[in-house]
Amino acid sequence: MNLTDRVVVITGGAGGIGSALGRRFATEGAAAVVLADLDATATTAAAEAIGPVARGVAVDAADESQVRELVADTERRYGRIDLFCANAGVATGVGIEAADADWDRAWRVNVLAHVYAARAALPGMLDRGGGYLMHTCSAAGVLTAVGDAPYTATKHAAVGLAEWLAITYRDQGIRVSALCPQGVDTPMLADGLATGHLAAQVIAASGPVLTPDQVADAAVAGLAEERFLILPHPEVAGYAMRRAQDPDGWQAGLRKLVRRLRAGAGRSTPPAPPPAR
Repeated sequence: MNLTDRVVVITGGAGGIGSALGRRFATEGAAAVVLADLDATATTAAAEAIGPVARGVAVDAADESQVRELVADTERRYGRIDLFCANAGVATGVGIEAADADWDRAWRVNVLAHVYAARAALPGMLDRGGGYLMHTCSAAGVLTAVGDAPYTATKHAAVGLAEWLAITYRDQGIRVSALCPQGVDTPMLADGLATGHLAAQVIAASGPVLTPDQVADAAVAGLAEERFLILPHPEVAGYAMRRAQDPDGWQAGLRKLVRRLRAGAGRSTPPAPPPAR
């Protein structure tokens, strides 16, 4: 995909990866960048920082009616949507003991929000004979996120959904990518490190922590090549291969890393670490 003159919608656009995508797409010459997020003030500020091609709107990506209105309004204003980035995501930081409400929220934001985006954006794209969906799924969707069971389960579901969409709609002109970063310097990771959470410690011990702008650079490169899996951390491909070839050994490596961290051994390099966005 060449982003010049494209109309792009990004959920979770108020900060982190979402706003970085918006900035980079504008630099690439996008005709319009629509940032959508829960926080109206932050979303508007992010759009203003990008410039006149950007617009910020308050939208709950986990509310289908709001997503449909976002798509309809964008199509009324700009005539089309070329690229829809379903980027909103939420972590819980807990295991299977998470309350049902936390499991439900993770499911709605990390999975159903992607379903709602596709349902809303696909009709117009199919009518025009082409379009692009990019879902931010996290490397946790192809590996795991130690310490966060709802995040791991829902991100795996998000990758599965993206793959299904890619297979189902490619021959109708629809391209689909799953953006799967590992550690990224966003509040999601920073807050976890500040509280000493195991999941955040594992991420920090597993490899480089990228800036959101670096993830956006990788996303633009992946979109240009129309790759299904966009991996800002290239090592994730190797980890996924090891996981597939030797799941028992891969799990043993993760357990060893967790033991080291819990014992206060500090940073180490596991044979196949478990990334998460």
